[in-house]
Amino acid sequence: MWGRFRKAGGRVAEALRTETKADGDKRPHNLFEAAAVYVAACAEDDQERADEASRWVSPEALSFGVNELACRAVIALARERGESPRTVARELLGLPTA
Repeated sequence: MWGRFRKAGGRVAEALRTETKADGDKRPHNLFEAAAVYVAACAEDDQERADEASRWVSPEALSFGVNELACRAVIALARERGESPRTVARELLGLPTA
């Protein structure tokens, strides 16, 4: 049963890969790699690198990857702080506590 899930997940991941890496590595970029580079570039105010990462996958795939990265980051930070993910997310966005 798990083998089927792994195969299906592999097919989905392969379908979402688009462009090969520019540094000579023939392995194509995946959506999580694109999301990580894109978010890090935005945090560092590196528009050129963010634009490059956004071309590696479709806009939908990038959006999914950025969303997944945000969820994982909020969960990790919430665990580290001993707070709820909701509290951490609101604090990061500068919103009042609910």
